[in-house]
Amino acid sequence: MAAADGLVFHEFEEATNLLAETPDAATTSKSDQLTPKGHVVVAVGSGGSYGVEEEVEEEGDKTALLQEEKPQPGFWTFSYYQSFFDVDTSQVLDRIKGSLLPWPGHNFVRHHLRNRPDLYGPFWICATLAFVLAVTGNLTLVLAQRRDPSVHYSPQFHKVTVAGITIYCYAWLVPLALWGFLRWRKGIRERMGPYTFLETVCIYGYSLFVFIPTVVLWLIPVPWLQWLFGALALTLSAAGLVFTLWPVVREDTRLVAAVLLSTVVVLHALLAMGCKLYFFQPLPPEHVAPPSQATSLPPNILPTPTMTRSMATS
Repeated sequence: MAAADGLVFHEFEEATNLLAETPDAATTSKSDQLTPKGHVVVAVGSGGSYGVEEEVEEEGDKTALLQEEKPQPGFWTFSYYQSFFDVDTSQVLDRIKGSLLPWPGHNFVRHHLRNRPDLYGPFWICATLAFVLAVTGNLTLVLAQRRDPSVHYSPQFHKVTVAGITIYCYAWLVPLALWGFLRWRKGIRERMGPYTFLETVCIYGYSLFVFIPTVVLWLIPVPWLQWLFGALALTLSAAGLVFTLWPVVREDTRLVAAVLLSTVVVLHALLAMGCKLYFFQPLPPEHVAPPSQATSLPPNILPTPTMTRSMATS
């Protein structure tokens, strides 16, 4: 025991002398390796408990490693879907901006999703678009009645249901069909690498954002201006879809790529035109009985059958 205490004291004395001679260096009893200042570690003996550590550089790496080793929850659990809503406001705004400003060579998935698709943005974009469609469709009829009293208006609450079913079915069923088709073509063309289903849903969901301000602008009672706003929104939205899908379909044959992209644009156009024609159609004026063209007679004179036949023929 005395020999062990002497060894500990001797190694402490050597470490103290070395630190006094080289203040910017560190020493250990196991090696004479010098380390930069700020990483002072003094260890004594093979089983000694003496140690001072001021900074741990590998803490972040260990945390990341533990996160990677964490088991993924099953798709039937709430935690599995919670990860798809784990986005902040800056990410959502960046993806909205990317969908509004498409240009050739700019891939929405690679530049904005970055292998982290979310359902938060598409869900609320579809909900907002359905609500705005129903409200502005009713407001259009209210404004039309104020301009023309002959127009009969009653609240049309069923438009909320129709808008919700239409938008959500389009935002989920069309990406599902597109994803399934691309998966099928991947088995034929090995070089094709389709997006995941959630990435496809995310692409379509954010592409619908441009229609929200467009629907509000459709309140302007100028038909040619409404169609102009609709055409601009359709161009921006469809261009974003085409530019994003092109890197995937270009590996296929030209005929399949052309037909697929044309189908995507046509379906998008049908959605926009259907919303415009259904939710913003003017109501017909009320049926007003036409004024009688019969010749007025004094109240004390009754019309004879001859006069009645002549008035009917006239």
